[in-house]
Amino acid sequence: MNRTDRLYAIVEDLRAIAPRLRTARELADRYEVSTRTIERDISALQQSGVPIYADVGRRGGYALDKRMSLPPLNFTAAESVALAVALERSLDSPFANAGRSALRKILAAMPEPDAASARELVGRVGLIERTETGIAQGIPPLVEDAVRLRRVLEFGYSDAAGAITHRRVEPMLLLRSKNGWCVVTWCRLREAARVFRVDRMSDITLTDEPMPARTLESCDLDLPDHKLRIIAFG
Repeated sequence: MNRTDRLYAIVEDLRAIAPRLRTARELADRYEVSTRTIERDISALQQSGVPIYADVGRRGGYALDKRMSLPPLNFTAAESVALAVALERSLDSPFANAGRSALRKILAAMPEPDAASARELVGRVGLIERTETGIAQGIPPLVEDAVRLRRVLEFGYSDAAGAITHRRVEPMLLLRSKNGWCVVTWCRLREAARVFRVDRMSDITLTDEPMPARTLESCDLDLPDHKLRIIAFG
């Protein structure tokens, strides 16, 4: 058994007996490797986001936290590859790192024959990378956190002329425009709704102050000749 197959097998083994424990020696005997190899495998799985915890002591071992894991899923190989392609095309999108982590968890939760088919199929799909020198501007993690946690954000902002002002804002929405990603906010300096390009933001600070209840509907958001489409599940 190669390492990739063994990693998937370990996850399914721990899922089947959870919340009971499986010792490193039991796993080593089952997969005919050393306990040191099992410990490295468990560490690799934990670093990739699989919720495995260790209980030390004479009767210790490894267990999978079922509350934080997915049961076997009926994703087809094509469906999982479609998700992988969408992620590769959107590396500058909000929560892209979280998306890659979610895809790894989905693959780990799929029945092994389906996961193997997906790994084979994804090798037959490619994307042509852009050749221009400009690199797509991703969203700073602190901006993502501010939207996710609904917290007030501070930053320096450079306008089209290069003048920098200090802003303290209530971030409400991440927005993709022709100029890249922006954040729609209630700006406390202007006392009005304002849209800020993330590539013009600097010295970003996530404060501890929670945002007051405010919605887009309560703001006069001026987007001439544009239709705002909110992302939705389904």
